[in-house]
Amino acid sequence: MKNFAIIGVGGYVAPRHLKAIKETGNRLLSAYDKCDSVGILDSYFPEASFFTEQELFDRHNSLLKEQGRRLDYVSVCTPNYLHDAHTRYGLRLGADVICEKPVVLNPWNIDALEKVEKETGHHAFTILQLRLHPSVIALKQMVQQAPDDHIYDIDLTYITSRGNWYYSSWKGDVHKSGGVATNIGVHFYDMLTWIFGDVLENVVHVASHDRVAGFLLLRKARVRYFLSINADHLPEKARNEGMRTYRTILVDGREFAFSQGFTELHTLSYQKILAGEGFSISEARSSIQIVHDIRNARPVGLKGDYHPLAREPLAPHPFGWS
Repeated sequence: MKNFAIIGVGGYVAPRHLKAIKETGNRLLSAYDKCDSVGILDSYFPEASFFTEQELFDRHNSLLKEQGRRLDYVSVCTPNYLHDAHTRYGLRLGADVICEKPVVLNPWNIDALEKVEKETGHHAFTILQLRLHPSVIALKQMVQQAPDDHIYDIDLTYITSRGNWYYSSWKGDVHKSGGVATNIGVHFYDMLTWIFGDVLENVVHVASHDRVAGFLLLRKARVRYFLSINADHLPEKARNEGMRTYRTILVDGREFAFSQGFTELHTLSYQKILAGEGFSISEARSSIQIVHDIRNARPVGLKGDYHPLAREPLAPHPFGWS
């Protein structure tokens, strides 16, 4: 049984990590979040010590170490811009780290974290859960068995509706979240490069507060993508059925179904990490480079090979910001 701490236990993704810690037969000793709405702990680890101040959380963890109850892992579920700092904290505390995606916002942050790994002798792992999805694994196997000169045509559409609260939170601040491509798309870019190879070209057609559309030329695929948090972009059928999320990938014109089977992927990720088969932070480098380049690109407009939904009229920012 391993000892865990979690940073960001009040966040959206934290319950998946709590569930994974519980289902892999381990225990949570301490938890930290600035917000105290953490009743979710009662469902998993009511005995865990909880702190709303980093200094007290750190003091408690140091005392655990002195008592011979050192932490084996620190799980990081904080806002994206804090992943780097909190991963460093966990490593220097003397634990391995499991960090939610994106592990960092910029590719050079990976280089710096790898130095901390070497200094401490501990390792940081990231959650790349789509690589563990059975349908994604099957698609990768299909591509590996295809003729090497075959270039696939991919259309990725992912719409996950967010209300006005989004723009008042850290997620609506590009400096903290990395923008739409990073916040909701980084795991898709990882999946695509894992299957279809390195990026040869990265073009952004449209980018705003609620969407991003562009084109990626990979070694074995031409990818048109459209990512959005605007409910108006949902297909009519999805809206009529009350759906708030729509995801689809077309591979050479045929739909690749992978909407099911997401609920257990964090637990499977933890199982792999605990078995010594986790994804290192260096394995996230390609997707981090992609979202960094998208974030810093100048959109070219509706030129070249663009996703059909890129033509959707731009919506004003709900708060009137540019």
